[in-house]
Amino acid sequence: MVDIAVICGSASDEAVAEKVFGVLREQNVSYDYQVISAHRDPERLDEYIKASDARVFIAIAGLSAALPGVVASKTGRPVIGVPVSGKLMGFDALLSIVQMPRGVPVACVGVDSGENAALLAIRILGAGTA
Repeated sequence: MVDIAVICGSASDEAVAEKVFGVLREQNVSYDYQVISAHRDPERLDEYIKASDARVFIAIAGLSAALPGVVASKTGRPVIGVPVSGKLMGFDALLSIVQMPRGVPVACVGVDSGENAALLAIRILGAGTA
C-alpha cells in the first residue's frame, strides 16, 4: 500500500512532480508515480485509479487541467490538483481545477506548487492528529 499516488498528465509536468517527491521522501511518505493523460489515455487512467490503494491522489496538469477533476470523479478519496504554468501563466489550469462542479471536490494549490501539494497530502493523511 502506498500513501499517495502522484499522477502527471504529461511527462512535461515532471519538474513539478519532482517538488512533490522531494517533500515526500524527506517525510518518509510512500508514493507511486504515473504519467497518464486524462485526454489521451482515459481507459488507462480508469484502470489505475481502480487498482490504486493510495489514500490520497495528487494530480498535476497544465492547460485545460482535466486530470484532477477526472480523478475526483472516479474515487471518493481526496484529490489535490496542482496547476502547471503554461501559456497563460498557469491561470488556465488553475481555473480548470478550482471550478469543479458540485459533488466532484478537488483541493487546489498554487501554480507549480508541488511542495504545498505534498504537505497538504501529508496533513490529510494525519487528519485527526494533533
